[in-house]
Amino acid sequence: MASSLLSVFCIVLMVWYCESYNILVVSPLAGKSHAILGDGIVRHLTNAGHKVTYITSYPDNLTHKNLTIVFASDNVEVTESQMTNIQFLMDQDFSLQDPSLLFYHFIENGRKAVSVPAVQDLFKDKSQKFDAIIAEWMFSELYAGIPAIFDCPMIWFSTVDPHWMVLKLIDEVPNSAYVADGLSTDIPPYSFRQRVHELYNQLYGQYLQYWVTYPIEQQYYEQYIAPHIRDKSKPVPSLEALRYNASLILGNSHSSMGGALKLPQNYVAIGGYHIDMNVKPLSESLKKIMDNAKHGVIYFSMGSTLRSENFPKELKEGIIKVLGELKQTVIWKFGEDLPNRPKNVHIVQWAPQPSILAHPNCVLFITHGGLLSTTEAIHFGVPIVGIPVFADQFANIERAVNKGFAKKVTLSYNMATELKTQIESIFSDPKYAAKAKELSLIYHDRPVSPGDELVHWVEHVVKTSGAPHLRSPALMVPWYQKCYLDLLGLILVVLLSVLCLLLKLYRKILKKSDHNIGSKKTN
Repeated sequence: MASSLLSVFCIVLMVWYCESYNILVVSPLAGKSHAILGDGIVRHLTNAGHKVTYITSYPDNLTHKNLTIVFASDNVEVTESQMTNIQFLMDQDFSLQDPSLLFYHFIENGRKAVSVPAVQDLFKDKSQKFDAIIAEWMFSELYAGIPAIFDCPMIWFSTVDPHWMVLKLIDEVPNSAYVADGLSTDIPPYSFRQRVHELYNQLYGQYLQYWVTYPIEQQYYEQYIAPHIRDKSKPVPSLEALRYNASLILGNSHSSMGGALKLPQNYVAIGGYHIDMNVKPLSESLKKIMDNAKHGVIYFSMGSTLRSENFPKELKEGIIKVLGELKQTVIWKFGEDLPNRPKNVHIVQWAPQPSILAHPNCVLFITHGGLLSTTEAIHFGVPIVGIPVFADQFANIERAVNKGFAKKVTLSYNMATELKTQIESIFSDPKYAAKAKELSLIYHDRPVSPGDELVHWVEHVVKTSGAPHLRSPALMVPWYQKCYLDLLGLILVVLLSVLCLLLKLYRKILKKSDHNIGSKKTN
């Protein structure tokens, strides 16, 4: 009893003496998976006693006495379109693997976020002070201008595995011979063709950034952000200078899920921080289904963005037939009930995914391959069958297959047969389940939890006035010096000078020799 009271007293003292910071979190992308990640940052910071102002498209997700919500209302219409309609994607009316389309989409998302009246009012407020700003990077760097309004450190948050577009903001562009593009499905070591492909991806991406998107972002910066910097009697820096001024990147990644890349000291991997360590109990109905599943449970979900009711009719019927032939119980997160569904298939319109994956009877996860879902699969040690649809899902599933705990199914009208084959291959070979457990051990074997790591590094940036000691010297070295072009130029000048001297000497000797020969002939 005495020890318990002492523990409580210590906790109270820690909270009492903990300095509270005022932090702005900018995560307005209107995608539920992105909102979960933004909410996770806010949850950890507010639980640590900090005040948070949160720009989001989902204002009803969180409530806390230390939390102020700024509703980015216009963002929803950017995302809720045919871009997330699985029927359009299957018919290949457009490709969400096209970087130019992604750049345009997310630049518009950023423009709408900063132009919303509530956000503009926040920028206008001269009494508002922030100790740090955390902004989501997603193919746009417009938010890099916001810290200049409030004169505080900037922290980028990256939702995916580290790649050249984010790493160049705090260090330098990594070598494409072994670091994949953010949308690439190539897994190192690369073949010659893959190396050429990765180099092309990187060069094309840099072309799009420097010649297409950066001018547009500079225009939006001058329109929606720069006036507020000027209004506070501050000099207005260029967005080009501000985009490389971040103190830190918080990355939703971990070596158990991605690769073991060379990373600068101010990149902090916090993959899995969004998962609540205290798993919520299942509802009575779901608990009964899972407890009574003699052959285990297969959980099937295509995520929160893709609406499963948009599956073509023939595909629904094919999947239902395959699932009905399995001996396992299936819990399918689906937007509508299905007529004539087999007894072993249970339809739920909403599912507590972590709670289902945490149940010991969950033996397989059929997923679209979003990074949250693949992270949760590793967290709970469940093998997966992946059906990637767009963006990073292809890369996530390729990595999962390469790591040995997943099988891949190609999205198509007749994919039901392949789905059955891959499900059976997972169950017929115990190595997939064993590998999922092994990766789960690696994932959990950390000095501190990812949530605690997140809070520590945000506080560290504030305490150290932007953590300049973590800043990479690569940002201060011009590209021609990194490539030693100045040394090459010096060597060429020396060689040319020596060559010129030798040539002059040769001509002088030759001229003297000709003169001597001419003199002899005269005599």
